Amino acid sequence: MNSPHPEHALMDIAARPAAVMVRGSGSWLEDADGRRYLDFVQGWAVNCLGHAHPAIAQALAEQATRLVNPSPAFFNDASIRFANRLAACSGLDEVFLCNTGAEANEGAIKLARKWGRLHRNGAHEIITFTDGFHGRTIAAMSASGKPGWDTIFAPQVPGFPKATLNDLASVEALIGPQTVAVMLEPIQGEAGVQPATLDFLRALRALCDARGLLLILDEVQTGIGRTGTLFRYQAAEITPDILTLAKGIGGGVPLAALLARKSASCFSHGDQGGTYCGNPLMAAVGNAVLDIVDTPAFLAGVRERSAQLIVGLNELVTRFDLVGVRGAGLLLALELGPRHDATALVQRAREAGLLLNAPRPHCLRLMPALNVSADEVTQMLAMLAALL
Repeated sequence: MNSPHPEHALMDIAARPAAVMVRGSGSWLEDADGRRYLDFVQGWAVNCLGHAHPAIAQALAEQATRLVNPSPAFFNDASIRFANRLAACSGLDEVFLCNTGAEANEGAIKLARKWGRLHRNGAHEIITFTDGFHGRTIAAMSASGKPGWDTIFAPQVPGFPKATLNDLASVEALIGPQTVAVMLEPIQGEAGVQPATLDFLRALRALCDARGLLLILDEVQTGIGRTGTLFRYQAAEITPDILTLAKGIGGGVPLAALLARKSASCFSHGDQGGTYCGNPLMAAVGNAVLDIVDTPAFLAGVRERSAQLIVGLNELVTRFDLVGVRGAGLLLALELGPRHDATALVQRAREAGLLLNAPRPHCLRLMPALNVSADEVTQMLAMLAALL
């Protein structure tokens, strides 16, 4: 395949294939050579409605003719509506709209540290988890437990002791006078789709309540229907004190949110902001996404496709003597075992017209559009079987 842009000025930050993507529709991407790919990555769970969904295109087009960015110094109607809807469906009280998951997580860290200064004698430490991932800014990388990230841009920001997922004793052992919060992903995506059990989430909520700590949930990847409920914490029947959202919340555009209970929301004027934060163009898309995703019928469809995909993947596990399947909704991992090189398999899949992701050496991560069809799931399973 010959790239139509053999020379370009894009910084070399990833090992990208030569293909240049030029259009997409639903579960399909097309490159400049006209080759089509069945996309089960969807921008790392970003395109919750697939590529070029007409509702998103319409929201962008209509809002762009009215108002794009009046500046964060003024209210705008699209962001007010979106924030009110997020508060209502999440059970939280206040919303700060921003652009990326890392930015939302930075905001959560800042909010927790200020809350600790006001209410816990200056406590600032946030217990996070080994193998966690919270973004690529310096503080978010420090909060993350991804192997090797403690040295890339050293020194790290201090104040993020690491516990072990699903081990409540490891969390309790780290709590001290400087502890202000516990922060985690309900499912660790970059670690290979490693779920926190629902019992563990409930136990963390109880522990934080008993010790006067904030519970921060990073639902950047799991939020907005990805796991079959609008938010993963709803499956555990708990509510966090602080919540971060991104990826699917904008259906492909740069949109994120920091949500908090009123009791945890303590920013003063000037503490938080951003030139593009809460701009109506992105908020209009967020409203369009919620119009579709935040309905019982749509979420039931996610669970139906999830059940179909899990059955099919488990058939592959039996047929090819693989290790197993884990995850929830349409955020799933297929653990291949040491006989299979997941990175090589992803490359061969791409050459065959199927886009997959390998977060770990022997693990595939599947993140299709939430409106993927039954036929497309069947087609993906057949393609993967042929590759295996």
